[in-house]
Amino acid sequence: MFDLTQQLDVFPTAVDLKRIDPSRNMRRFYRMSVQPDLFGGACLVREWGRIGLRGQMLIEPHDDEGKAVTALMKLSATKTRRGYRAVTE
Repeated sequence: MFDLTQQLDVFPTAVDLKRIDPSRNMRRFYRMSVQPDLFGGACLVREWGRIGLRGQMLIEPHDDEGKAVTALMKLSATKTRRGYRAVTE
């Protein structure tokens, strides 16, 4: 019927962003990922800080993976508007 692996590729479950501005001595990273929890829901794990340092972490619980992915996409759009760019490797 449907290939679930192909369907899941449409919505990213992890995003790595960087914002580098040498004139302002700014070297920041922002990392987000959706991970399952032990109770059938999903968590949006957010990490941010200065590149090369440990940074901070926040875990947001969500009822299901769809809501967590929606939150990831909204936050990613906000960070992109603020000057963050996707990491390409």
